[in-house]
Amino acid sequence: MIASLRGTVLDIQLDYVVLECAGVGYKVLATPTTLGTLQRGEEAHVMTTLVVKEDSMTLYGFTSTDDRDMFHVLQTVSGLGPKLALAALSVMGAGDLAQAIAGEESARLQKIPGVGKRMAQRLVLELKDKVSGFAPALSDVPPATPTATGPVVDDVVEALVGLGFSDKAARPVVEAVAAEQPDAATPVVLRAALSQLGAKK
Repeated sequence: MIASLRGTVLDIQLDYVVLECAGVGYKVLATPTTLGTLQRGEEAHVMTTLVVKEDSMTLYGFTSTDDRDMFHVLQTVSGLGPKLALAALSVMGAGDLAQAIAGEESARLQKIPGVGKRMAQRLVLELKDKVSGFAPALSDVPPATPTATGPVVDDVVEALVGLGFSDKAARPVVEAVAAEQPDAATPVVLRAALSQLGAKK
């Protein structure tokens, strides 16, 4: 089991990073949140898990042990594999997922790409008693911050789509950047989003 990697970031793409460790380049699939913390040419430390199948060995990377542990817990659900687990963590972090599951928020879980009504119900049914360690008490959780929307978000997403990114890949990243920098102008948000998406300058 490869539990973590520390090395130089050689390349960042939409859904993976290449880390060079002791002369070996490792391709690590990761969420936009994880990729957004990395910079080409800089040293990075990523928590990892290796998924071995008959025809492949795939590394998945995370910035926190909670996300990595949730990645494993999600896959205990029947019919839910590593790709869907990573998609879930791309939409919500471990804590948010735990809250949605514990609160039986099926509609919220259906916002995850690939999760329909049946899978959302299965997540709640099979994991409700397994996620308490990931989420703080509901009384300690502040109100959720509304998702950033508006003309700046739409303009930046449109620009990224014009550069070849899909709306599905670009919009969550742009919304996250705009939420962190609510007063930023369109060019600033665009540059930040491009950086997180791993676009080459």
